[in-house]
Amino acid sequence: MSKMIYAASPQSADMLYATGFHAPDAFVFLEHRGRKTIVLNDLEIDRGRREAKVDEVLAASDLARDFGSASPGIVAAGLLHRRKIRRVDVPSDFPLGMARVLEKTGLKVVPVEGHFWPQRETKTARELAAIRHALRITVVGMRRAVEVLRASKIGRGGALRWNGKILTSEMVRAEADSAVLRAGGIPEGTIVAGGHQACDPHERGHGPLRAHELIILDIFPRDARSGFFGDLTRTVVRGRASETQRRLYQTVRAAQRTAIDMIKPRVKGAAVHRAVQDFFASRGYLTEKKRGRWTGFFHGTGHGLGLDLHEEPRMAATVFRPGQVFTVEPGLYYPGLGGARHEDVVAVTRSGCQQLSRLSVPLEL
Repeated sequence: MSKMIYAASPQSADMLYATGFHAPDAFVFLEHRGRKTIVLNDLEIDRGRREAKVDEVLAASDLARDFGSASPGIVAAGLLHRRKIRRVDVPSDFPLGMARVLEKTGLKVVPVEGHFWPQRETKTARELAAIRHALRITVVGMRRAVEVLRASKIGRGGALRWNGKILTSEMVRAEADSAVLRAGGIPEGTIVAGGHQACDPHERGHGPLRAHELIILDIFPRDARSGFFGDLTRTVVRGRASETQRRLYQTVRAAQRTAIDMIKPRVKGAAVHRAVQDFFASRGYLTEKKRGRWTGFFHGTGHGLGLDLHEEPRMAATVFRPGQVFTVEPGLYYPGLGGARHEDVVAVTRSGCQQLSRLSVPLEL
């Protein structure tokens, strides 16, 4: 079996996993009979020979002369034919144009569904250490967001002010992202969403933040060095939380604990998700559509985490095995009240799971 990838490693976890090489432009990777080869342009080739975890680094310019074209598809096809390879397995997101070029030369291109590298599903000790480091970067960003909110002043009408200005989601996000960058991470769509905006789980947040409203902080940067992601969510109120807000928050925290306590080898992820759904319903928090939009708990309990932010397998579709890493992030969302979500990362162990992220943040700041 031969495998081929054509992608830039910052955008392809499969390429980064295969080569350990960070390059901004797409390049060819080939694994044939256990031997790994990459084809790099002249700009990258010297660095690739030093850094890439492969057996062979070829110059694209040399192959272009051999095959009479600098087209990546022609170069890849020529390399495959030279090595008498007639079929390659490729990731499901392999470029269609490249595939068409290969097929025109008589090669068979077979997309692989699910994990292209199944071994990515369970993390090694080194990979777990990399995730822990990514989480430490994430914590730096979260602490800065909390620090800014705590330092803000409650002004007239509940408006929050910081450094003499109206405090906005954009300002808190910029502070958190700057802290992540200084810590060695790459921020990826940080969420600072308050009030009604927090009822849409993927709303990044915009505009002024207000006192006494639930604010969801969700930070998920990539470690610039290793490429692994961290992911952490906390819910806070700048000021005083109402009893209704506090009960919502405490119910989400208890649901997360229920889920974490269930995660262990041979347990189905779907069973954990159902348990969280049942827990919320038992506390009176129903999931239903109101006025055309979902309320309650209407997303997954968690997702795989690694070189992809949302990594295979999906929690609801897996049976837990040691070495897997998942987020656990139940949430509740009700327009008029707000949203609450609490997220940590766990690694499945032989007897249960280990929580990899720990950061205590009070509800009220």
